[in-house]
Amino acid sequence: MATTLELTVRTAQWTRPSRELVKAFEKFPVANIGDAMERLGLVDGNINPVWAGAHCVGSALTVLGAAGDNAAVIEALNYIEPGDVVVINGFGHEHRALVGEQLSQRFEAAGATGAVIDGYIRDRATITDIKFPVFARGTTPAGPFKNGPGVIGEPVAIGGIVCSPGDIVAADDDGVVIIPQARAAEILERVIEVAAHEAEMTAEVTREYS
Repeated sequence: MATTLELTVRTAQWTRPSRELVKAFEKFPVANIGDAMERLGLVDGNINPVWAGAHCVGSALTVLGAAGDNAAVIEALNYIEPGDVVVINGFGHEHRALVGEQLSQRFEAAGATGAVIDGYIRDRATITDIKFPVFARGTTPAGPFKNGPGVIGEPVAIGGIVCSPGDIVAADDDGVVIIPQARAAEILERVIEVAAHEAEMTAEVTREYS
């Protein structure tokens, strides 16, 4: 006799950073932010953009579910606020896609600026066409289970880095960095210095070889 599994999703409340603080990081590449954080907080380099040129910055909406199961990811649609990045700990599971074209379109419609997935996706071509920024370990045509359980809004591991809800997530062609919300203002000051130093070095090269 078949057993019906009920979805169990636990949610928590969290504070998002100010939009002004999040926006301030948009002008800096992930590499500069990583340098400002002493190369800490950088997500495993195997989590890559699904399409070239993808980039996003936003407040982390964290999701944890069973490997190969996206029930909690679907439930997270009810908690997205404009400016969020959906951060999904999928345990790096290779055999089931947690996100495809349907969820990507719904994330975007709900106001998310991107999605970072420690796992696999499908429908790469459509996600590329709609230009919604998605970062993942790879693709597979196999769809997910939808049984649960799951957790939304609690700290998760993403590519070897702890990401708490409300942390600032920045992602571009080079990869993904997690900026702890409690240190974001301090890190912003440092990344401004790093970027200025990079600009000076570029100017030196231009002067030397022009």
